[in-house]
Amino acid sequence: MKRKISVALIAAAVLFAFTPPAEPYFEIAKNLDLFTTLFREINAYYVDEVDPKSLVQTGIEGMLESLDPYTDFIPEEDREAFSIQTTGQYAGIGALISTLNNHNVVTHPYENFPAHRAGIRVGDEIVAVDGKNVRGKTTRETSILLKGNPGSEVSVTIDRQGKELTFKLTREQIKINNVTYQGMLDHQIGYIKMEEFTPGASREVEAALGSLRQQGARRFILDLRDNPGGLMYEAINIVNLFIPKGKQVVSTKGKVREWNKSYSTLNAPVDLETPLVVLIDGGSASASEIVAGALQDYDRAVLVGQKTYGKGLVQTTRHLPYEAQVKVTTARYHIPSGRCIQALDFAHRQKDGSVRKFADSLKQAFKTTSGRTVYDGGGLDPDILVARAPYGAALIQLAQSGLLFEYANKYCAERTAPASFVNFSLSDKEFSDFDSWLKTRKFVYTTDLETQVSQLLGQASEDHHSGDLKTTLETMKGKIAENHAGYLIRFRDEIQPLLEEEIGFHMALHRGRVEASLDHDKDLLEAKRILANEDAYRQLLRPR
Repeated sequence: MKRKISVALIAAAVLFAFTPPAEPYFEIAKNLDLFTTLFREINAYYVDEVDPKSLVQTGIEGMLESLDPYTDFIPEEDREAFSIQTTGQYAGIGALISTLNNHNVVTHPYENFPAHRAGIRVGDEIVAVDGKNVRGKTTRETSILLKGNPGSEVSVTIDRQGKELTFKLTREQIKINNVTYQGMLDHQIGYIKMEEFTPGASREVEAALGSLRQQGARRFILDLRDNPGGLMYEAINIVNLFIPKGKQVVSTKGKVREWNKSYSTLNAPVDLETPLVVLIDGGSASASEIVAGALQDYDRAVLVGQKTYGKGLVQTTRHLPYEAQVKVTTARYHIPSGRCIQALDFAHRQKDGSVRKFADSLKQAFKTTSGRTVYDGGGLDPDILVARAPYGAALIQLAQSGLLFEYANKYCAERTAPASFVNFSLSDKEFSDFDSWLKTRKFVYTTDLETQVSQLLGQASEDHHSGDLKTTLETMKGKIAENHAGYLIRFRDEIQPLLEEEIGFHMALHRGRVEASLDHDKDLLEAKRILANEDAYRQLLRPR
């Protein structure tokens, strides 16, 4: 008996010795060893000197690129920019700058902060900071010079239409607002525009609701278009303004089960009854989709606009050595009906590395509180879809050229801002002036058809037996060129509203842009229409 036990133990020991290690941990150790050994060999023997930091950074970026676009490495030098992005806070003069035609231009002086109070405007080119010439410097280099400790002074020299002006500013702690506009659209409808979900977003929305209610608002529009999201807890608190305490808003599910959580409303609501429309579009993502989706699932709001982006993933920031961080996707989130609205299937990339949307055949149906059918796997569908006509090539390329911005800058420098932009409209003479100015800038645009004809013409030129075809293509190219003539007048209905909004923003920031858009914003007009008919509004929230 003892001998049998001994043999069994020996057999078990031999079997254990030849059992592979736990596969995941072995693969991790193996590949880390491969990576460090490869790096050591390249660093030691590559023919040219290599920058170790750059080489490893490239490796990290390649590794993360295979996951999803939200998992990101934040090196020490980018910590401040990441903090600003997530908190909306920094110390400086309160102005967003961007590169326009190789110039560092103020694209947004934040209202009631040092730059705005001093009179710095949209379109001003920053040419010097504390006497140091910044022409030719990158936006990042210029931004670093503008930031500093609260209370410290900085001298900023700008070029405004050829005239240099110098401003002495005192830096402050800057907190970028989440609610960028609030106002009454008529005697009953209050409108709130949200741009982000940084700390304090829910308090800003609550304050806006209170202020508008005091002005007589009995119906509300919450605009989440082009809002990429942000902090989940702010989204939960905003939903809590409109639904009772103790209701689930979102739940998260990931690989680490201990991190799976369900989040419910914790406070008494502010408003359970007032009709509410939420505006959404393809730029509404993440926290915006949590707010819109939860309000749709509880039948608390009507969604108007276009299908949302479809970001149903949650990121967590983890600290790394040497003050670096990684923002890593740790879970998928589900809104109250149980659906996850993630649109892209990053877990199953194609052989070429591309990512496809979840197939319609895989989408599942869910029910709202009242029994309405809603679907997962592709963003949120609006209750009222407002069709958007695609922009033409002329408008797209004109906007991308920066010339709308540049002309708005010129226009505003020559005029005084009106008290309101609600009825603002460019006259025929003013639009003709824009047409004349644009011709001096030699702006041209190219259509897809024109590109294809040019390619075919090039191929025909190489083929000596296609003379007739070449003649036909040259005739077609000439007709396309003729069609370009007078394009600004032909596309005036598309171009003029965008130019008016740009002028409104240059003169009065978000207020000017919103007011200039009121008469042609189709989503907003549809929201006003449905709120004006309470029976139609209530019908949309019933099962169909």
